[in-house]
Amino acid sequence: MENENNSCCAKNTCCGTATTQNIATVSTKLNFKDVLGAWKVRWGIGRDNYKVAPGLYAIGKPNSNSPVLVSANYKLTFDTLRKNLTGLDCWLLILDTKGVNVWCAAGKGTFGTSELVNRIQKVTLTKIVEHRKLILPQLGATGISGHEVLKQSGFSVIYGPVRAKDIKQFISNDFQATKEMRTVKFTLWDRIVITPVQLAEVAKYSLMIFGVMFLINLFALRSFGLHDFLVYLAAIFTGAVLTSIFLPIIPGRAFSFKGWLMGLIVMTCIIYFYGWFNSPNLLLGIGYMLSLSALSAFLAMDLTGASTYTSFSGVIKEMKIAVPLIALSMAAGIILILIKTFVG
Repeated sequence: MENENNSCCAKNTCCGTATTQNIATVSTKLNFKDVLGAWKVRWGIGRDNYKVAPGLYAIGKPNSNSPVLVSANYKLTFDTLRKNLTGLDCWLLILDTKGVNVWCAAGKGTFGTSELVNRIQKVTLTKIVEHRKLILPQLGATGISGHEVLKQSGFSVIYGPVRAKDIKQFISNDFQATKEMRTVKFTLWDRIVITPVQLAEVAKYSLMIFGVMFLINLFALRSFGLHDFLVYLAAIFTGAVLTSIFLPIIPGRAFSFKGWLMGLIVMTCIIYFYGWFNSPNLLLGIGYMLSLSALSAFLAMDLTGASTYTSFSGVIKEMKIAVPLIALSMAAGIILILIKTFVG
């Protein structure tokens, strides 16, 4: 955001009568750099440092009566918010969430009461606006204690809609949200948009796995070949993509179970097609079925960190049960594959 540090306040020209500080005005139009940056973080490139400076920003030409919207300093969140505010004059109070989105930051405590109160004091918000209302994202509610914010800062908390696209309507409705605005969804697009970062992460580990397979081929009786490569890719695609697409209709509640079930179905079909359930490749077929179904389950479990359908305690409970079973199934499968590879 370094290129957007243009002052919207030049000795009280647009900020009321109480402040002389410089406040950056940000555009509601995203440029090529913003779009490219969003694409890169979707693929896991520079994701840990994709953030803006915390503080106060202006949209349009706000004054002392303009609404104050609170958000996180994860740039993807920041950009999503500002692009939906075209035509609105308002303030953006950006908290230091260490570059983490609102929902995750609320769970971690960085989008929290103390940071909000401290940020209000640091930007001297009481001197910039005459009202004492803050509009917070609904998904940040778990990190904020509204009565403590009021007690410590004098600002009352109003929870806005789930999605940024509804904010202007929410404000025009006198801060009243409809049922639709309050409804948390995990749509097909919501699920698909997070798959690239999963695939990028898996690709890093896959390079090491392929290196090990290459070394094994130097000594093995049965070499790893194209069929092995394709069945491995199928497991990744099943866990990261197919499970995401069909998530609502796959039986079961645990995401890991959904991924395992999809993996089992896909692996069974592929292994049957290759004839690996027949002698002399039975061990290989069972080994791949056990290990790659487990891989699919593990990848599907990543969705628990993106879906608002899960709770922190629910995720912990699922991991305690699923991770040992995944590890056991994967280990058993790898052992069977290695037996077939070296013993024949």
